[in-house]
Amino acid sequence: MLRKQGKIGSTILVIGSGASMKTFKDAVAKYGTLGFQFLYFEWAFSSKNSLNEALQRIKKTIASQGIKKVVVAIDNRRGTLPVDLLLALRVEGIEVVKAVSFYEQIYGKMWVESLNPSDLIFGEGFKRMALISFGKRILDVTAAFLGLVLSLPFFLILPLLIKMDSRGPVFYRQERVGAEGVLFDVFKFRSMCQNAEAATGAVWAKEGDPRVTGLGRWLRKLRLDELPQLFNVLRGEMSFVGPRPERQVFVTDLEECIPYYALRHTVKPGLTGLAQVKYRYGATKEDALEKHQYDLYYVKHLSLFFDLSIMFATVRVVLRGLGAR
Repeated sequence: MLRKQGKIGSTILVIGSGASMKTFKDAVAKYGTLGFQFLYFEWAFSSKNSLNEALQRIKKTIASQGIKKVVVAIDNRRGTLPVDLLLALRVEGIEVVKAVSFYEQIYGKMWVESLNPSDLIFGEGFKRMALISFGKRILDVTAAFLGLVLSLPFFLILPLLIKMDSRGPVFYRQERVGAEGVLFDVFKFRSMCQNAEAATGAVWAKEGDPRVTGLGRWLRKLRLDELPQLFNVLRGEMSFVGPRPERQVFVTDLEECIPYYALRHTVKPGLTGLAQVKYRYGATKEDALEKHQYDLYYVKHLSLFFDLSIMFATVRVVLRGLGAR
């Protein structure tokens, strides 16, 4: 059954079935059509005649709507994929893409729930990581050193304000998971009351978190509590840009419920990252899944230019006071 969605832009035919089609529709409903018009064709048939009818309908629709791109979102593709049809469309100049690839192109993040291992194994983007590691390290050291010079007044003033605001140490260190799963201590200016998790254990920060001190709310809003992590960057434990490092207790839990979560540890964690500039602060597993899609996209498309664009975007986010808790 064909269903039209969207009002402007080019028309795209989505051929799909089962959970893959439903998930694709849900994604479009959630994130928007971005100016595209979608025609949905449910790929299901019970006989050779119904198959031939389906093929004819698809061809007529493509011709009448002037469609130049077909997106494939079919469950259990082996044996059910209309290979002959899709090959014929390619020969005629119609672009044919997998739903996961189209999702990545238009939303700028990976569709981890529908990824197959082959999408990652044969992905060209992952080959660049070894090639740019040296340049990325130079960028990290330069940016961290410049950041420390510019933030020197904060390192002189904030310790006094933190001591005046609440009892406890000026700096806070917490174990996080780094590249290749190696544990390290991340440094921060303390923004919570002393022994904040003594009664609750490890929990995510939330909106209006009562554990945050009066001064701490401003430190978090302006991201000033993160400044000591510049030393983590200089020490080589973190990069300036990368997935934000998580605690082991959360990593263990998230690896069980989020596909390919461990891949975020193939690069160094970052002081900032794509998820931080694209998505709000996360406090649930659903938020962690959304952020992971951005992190995996970053890992796949790793480049120095990408790092620079995220650094500039971070400045805009900080100045607007978005996403902090």
